[in-house]
Amino acid sequence: MSYFVTGATGFIGRHLVQELVDTREGEIFVLCRSGSLGRLETLMKRWGSSRVVPVVGDLSAAGLGVDDQWISEHAGSIEHFFHLAAIYDMTADDATNETMNVGGTRHAVELAGSLRVGCFHQVSSVAAAGEYRGRFDETMFDEGQHLPSPYHRTKYESERIVREEATSLGIPWRVYRPAIVVGHSETGAMDKIDGPYYFFPLMKAMRDRLPAWLPLAGVDLGDTNVVPVDYVAKAMDHLAHLPDHDGEAFHLVNPEPQPTVEMINAFCKAAGSPQFATPIDRGLARAASLVPRRLRPGAVINTLVRNKAVQGLLDQTIGRAGIPAEVLAHTGFTAVFDSARTEQALAGSGIAVPDLESYVRTLWGYWEENL
Repeated sequence: MSYFVTGATGFIGRHLVQELVDTREGEIFVLCRSGSLGRLETLMKRWGSSRVVPVVGDLSAAGLGVDDQWISEHAGSIEHFFHLAAIYDMTADDATNETMNVGGTRHAVELAGSLRVGCFHQVSSVAAAGEYRGRFDETMFDEGQHLPSPYHRTKYESERIVREEATSLGIPWRVYRPAIVVGHSETGAMDKIDGPYYFFPLMKAMRDRLPAWLPLAGVDLGDTNVVPVDYVAKAMDHLAHLPDHDGEAFHLVNPEPQPTVEMINAFCKAAGSPQFATPIDRGLARAASLVPRRLRPGAVINTLVRNKAVQGLLDQTIGRAGIPAEVLAHTGFTAVFDSARTEQALAGSGIAVPDLESYVRTLWGYWEENL
């Protein structure tokens, strides 16, 4: 059995390759631009396996730019094709998202067809659900959801390409939709500023300037969902090798979504900075229908921060603290991601999402020391 992986040098990709090295047999071919071979060689030493083999190519080229002779030599021998290469950045522009996420996926499916792979594994995102309101389960895809940003639109479009074009080529497929991916739950390792990490400099500044006991005013910003990268990699590896799950999507999320303010406070506590209080209990407000949904503080704020004029103002204020307006506009999810299928498929494997409280200090410590 052999594997082909795009995005192996990326954050999730490098952990997935490590899982394959540690738990599976066979060669692991990884797509790499010629200019990135040095970086890949460093990672290969870290993976500690001669079974990882670079394949020169380009995400923006037809068939990923892989040499025709290489394709001929390996056609029919690759069982699993993992496509992780993409832009995971809410702040990236439309053209970049289109080229990397949509074009890259189409080229990857094309190559998978030429290689006659056993299964195409697409790493999508819960962003494909856009602003769907309510429970979004793993059988759902095109529900008429609003897709508010280039990132949301291209994650949705990439998944559509896999569902339609891989099927038309007779390629079995599986889709994985991670929530917000943070660092390793045991080491804290992270290689970029993303998601909650955008707020860390502000938390550090509050810690350095304000007493930890000082309560700060907060509002209900809805629910968020974070998972550590080691859970995502282990779950993908396990789910990819289970029989009889082709044509399915898996939500790699925390089954218990967390209020955004609670998530922020967990990191504030780890940092030793002041924490935020929500002035009106969300459960009481909703149960009593005190305020219509669209008039609740969180909904009003989310509407405002998505306004272009307001975003321009925010870029001149909180933007200077390293928090892009686009990130603030999508701090919470409107959908609740049902992961029942994933949990059932992982049952008995020992793979589960750890509670954020159990590793939040590890994440903060790694960021403060390394990022």
